[in-house]
Amino acid sequence: MALPAAGKARKDCGDLSKTYPRSPRAKLAGLVMLARTTDKARANNAGTPGDYHFGCGMDRHVLGFLGSEPDEFAKAVAELGTDDRIASWAQARLAGRSASDINRFNADFAEDAPSPDSEGEKFHHSERERLGRPDITSWFDLLDLDEAREVPRRIAA
Repeated sequence: MALPAAGKARKDCGDLSKTYPRSPRAKLAGLVMLARTTDKARANNAGTPGDYHFGCGMDRHVLGFLGSEPDEFAKAVAELGTDDRIASWAQARLAGRSASDINRFNADFAEDAPSPDSEGEKFHHSERERLGRPDITSWFDLLDLDEAREVPRRIAA
């Protein structure tokens, strides 16, 4: 099925068989990946996740930074509804975290790449080949590229 261009993902996304979740770079409550995880939780709650899996390792990573588990977060998303209310919930959980902690989390997560000689690395390499972009190194770039978002070409070092 052909999905709409990446920019068409709705903030109230509930059916990921018809659209993409937001980019992992899109921030909610100042955190990368949280907007995407919210979209996936909404779709999971609605029974319309499409090919997306809520509670994957990347979701767990951002939720772990918030001190939450996927089930708890999915319940909060269902109860709170709007991005603004979810952002307030997340900001309350970030109390005590410094801006530099959050910035470091965002920067490190955005550049996260598969571990050498892992199944993840094999998958990452096969997807880079399928997409014709051997310059892609991070998971965020791979997701954005796969969902038809523009990813600048990197010059090999």
